[in-house]
Amino acid sequence: MNVFRRLPIDVRASLTTEPGERVLAFTSSDDGHLVATTLALFLPDGTKVPYETVDKASWDEYGLRLITTGGDRHEVRVPEPRLLPETLRERVNATIVVNKHVQLPGRGGVRLVARRRPGGEVIGWNLVFDEGLDPEDPGLRAQAEQALEGMRRSMGV
Repeated sequence: MNVFRRLPIDVRASLTTEPGERVLAFTSSDDGHLVATTLALFLPDGTKVPYETVDKASWDEYGLRLITTGGDRHEVRVPEPRLLPETLRERVNATIVVNKHVQLPGRGGVRLVARRRPGGEVIGWNLVFDEGLDPEDPGLRAQAEQALEGMRRSMGV
């Protein structure tokens, strides 16, 4: 394996990047290239996934399995991930300002997560309910919102 190979020029040209956004790592997939930049992960189909929208990412012998905070699921067959797993983990973790699990009265709990764009301000909070809890339940939602408000006051974010 040549760790110093360069991203092909046509792949780099196809990326919709912002001024100053740089390529950090990349690898070939069965369908093209998977590219990590300073702001996002580009999937082989051209989809740009900003790091602050990644809820879960896992790697196995198949490749990458990714879920966004909006619930989108992506799977990318990656025979040789190279530096992508470490790069993706570091970039996603850098977007997390707060990640705290709070127990709700008699029902399980909710994870309160504040995220920000790399180098930016806090863009929002996500409520991630424990498995088996219905996030649409108005009473449960009210308890979670109350826990979130207490967290925001105590942390100043």
